[in-house]
Amino acid sequence: MATILFYEKPGCRNNTRQKEMLELSGHTVEPVNLLEYPWSQEELGEYLGEKPLSECFNPAAPAIKSGELNPQDFSREEALLMMISDPILIRRPLMQIGGHRVQGFDTTVLRELISLTGVPGAESIVKALRMTDMNSCPHINNFSCLNKEH
Repeated sequence: MATILFYEKPGCRNNTRQKEMLELSGHTVEPVNLLEYPWSQEELGEYLGEKPLSECFNPAAPAIKSGELNPQDFSREEALLMMISDPILIRRPLMQIGGHRVQGFDTTVLRELISLTGVPGAESIVKALRMTDMNSCPHINNFSCLNKEH
């Protein structure tokens, strides 16, 4: 089983469900507060990989949701600097699994790296969790990421 550094927004419901699925699959999850972590451009860039910038921004971030910021308007360097200065703009979670750095909870990508099969006694819970979207914010239409309770 893997040890996973899990960069999250503490209290985020989706991050909580994602960590639960990983733990019920037998992995050790070490949570890190994404909002307080001292990011560098190089390190954050490793998590974002070669994805289009629009996929790297948190769609529930207030500035994105309101239309104040359009991810398409920025170079990669500008986007990284913006995300470092305002980490709520980073799509979550970020995970380090061994030498791999991953952004988002894409179960297809995760299954290439680790098992997502429930440990004995947790199989049905993990199966139920898999049936729901584990990446999109369930509150995208009526929720702000600045709310500390979610």
